[in-house]
Amino acid sequence: MSFNNKVVLVTGASSGIGAAIALKFAEAGANVAIVGRNKDKLKNVSEKIAKVGNKPLVIIADVTKENEPQRIVNETVKQFGKLDVLVNNAGVVGIVDITEEKAMKVFDNILSTNLRSVVYLTHLASKHLIETKGNIINISSILGQSLNPFAPDFAYCTSKAGLDHFSRAIALDFAPKGVRVNTISPGPVKTDIIDNAVAAQDGYSNLDSEAVWNKWLEATPLKRISDPVEIAELALFLASDKAVGITGSTFLTDNGYLLGGR
Repeated sequence: MSFNNKVVLVTGASSGIGAAIALKFAEAGANVAIVGRNKDKLKNVSEKIAKVGNKPLVIIADVTKENEPQRIVNETVKQFGKLDVLVNNAGVVGIVDITEEKAMKVFDNILSTNLRSVVYLTHLASKHLIETKGNIINISSILGQSLNPFAPDFAYCTSKAGLDHFSRAIALDFAPKGVRVNTISPGPVKTDIIDNAVAAQDGYSNLDSEAVWNKWLEATPLKRISDPVEIAELALFLASDKAVGITGSTFLTDNGYLLGGR
């Protein structure tokens, strides 16, 4: 699959799934804009991309800040002249029980990052995507369909369920305009998201990250944790002409997790 002369914007691209997606698109010839909050991590990803493809546009930004999404879209279009693919990947986790005093603070932060920023970026990017008849890939989670049995994370589950339904709704809006919208819902993928949550003490302060991954491993019938590159390869397929007839769909890549009835 070739993405020569295509422009791809990836949020949450400083590590994990986002970094892998940006790298794969660059390998396929795309001009890539990578967005994240961590300057050092983005620099590392940028250097990797430059070795396999075109030098990326690096945008240090927080998608939850009111003026940042507009700046992200503006800088991308100014640099490359258009936008073909929007990959909404930025996301955070945080464990909190609904009875806790901090429940609404955690909920608002997670919804702002995982859902509102996606809605806002999609709104701002829409005219550019319509011009190129491009497409949108939203990175969700199996927890939008099933609950995590290991910890109370109602906020995260709610954000991903909302993202799934939002994706289907806008797929209908965009279809007459030639823009496709699809969602990828991974199961456990080995990234630094749990380590980051532990460091931030977002409800994980009493958990051992290795223990969390081991529990996820045992919960998958295939007894494996996915690598970010697996998600990236699926994203490339969905954004390509090979998937020209696919829109409004959610693609699971969970090593069979949902087969366990969770």
